[in-house]
Amino acid sequence: MRAVVYTQYGEPDVLSVGEVEEPHAGRGQVRIAVRAASVNPLDWKQVSGMMAGGRAPDGPTVPGYDAAGVVDEVGDGTTGVQVGDPVFGLTSGAAAAEYAVLTAWAPKPPNVSFEVAAGLGVTGETAVRVLDLLGLAPGRTVVVDGASGGVGTVTVQVAVSRGLGVIGTSSPANADFVRSLGALPTTYGEGLVDRVREIAPDGVHGGIDTAGKGSVRDLVALTGDPGKVVTIADFGAAELGVQVTTSNAGAAPRLAEVAALVTQGRLELPVAGTYPFEQAAEAYRVSREGHVRGKLVLTP
Repeated sequence: MRAVVYTQYGEPDVLSVGEVEEPHAGRGQVRIAVRAASVNPLDWKQVSGMMAGGRAPDGPTVPGYDAAGVVDEVGDGTTGVQVGDPVFGLTSGAAAAEYAVLTAWAPKPPNVSFEVAAGLGVTGETAVRVLDLLGLAPGRTVVVDGASGGVGTVTVQVAVSRGLGVIGTSSPANADFVRSLGALPTTYGEGLVDRVREIAPDGVHGGIDTAGKGSVRDLVALTGDPGKVVTIADFGAAELGVQVTTSNAGAAPRLAEVAALVTQGRLELPVAGTYPFEQAAEAYRVSREGHVRGKLVLTP
């Protein structure tokens, strides 16, 4: 099958389109004919070698962790899904290919395209997971640092759907966009604590760091409790008592919640750009530069 591949770590230019063996669905899995795969910061970090521990790639490697498409193979012991079903979900890698194996999935909401659905896997699962970890009751206030990025965009909307007040940080250029998601916008960076306290003089009850750019100390100062702060990107924050979350184990119910919100019209995910596989390197460069409003996706 055709796929985006790399054989060495480095800049996005190491990506190309090549031929690799088709994967097959194992027990409890499904294989999809991919209609779109999304680009996440995790992907370019993987391709750069940041996560390799000094080891070289083991042959041609396909990047990507979420995709949407049509089920064409159902693994043993897999129930509730059949060949021909449109779905979106998570892979253990190798999403940017003509065929991909999903380890967790949900039906594609009928009111969105495959391109939009492809971006819901990592962003949606992560958003629900971090909010579940905080466990805030309706009426409480949460700060989402990086509110205009892929994960931040979804996190704000899921939080609003749960009855939370949301303060979202972004660049000044994205303030109106963050406001359109249902959050009160403010800028990230130095002086964040004072700006948030001015917006929420009664205090905030939770903080979510989606960007890993040094906000966790400010979020701890705002909440007064490191246990009420969650990060998906600052891996040294555990030393402060902050919750660091990376595992998507048990993702299926979280994906189902996201699918329901999209179907109800309570969650939208803008697609910032769609690229054919042949232009994957450019998509990765744009993602790495940051400030993407929504999601970037690749199509076969």
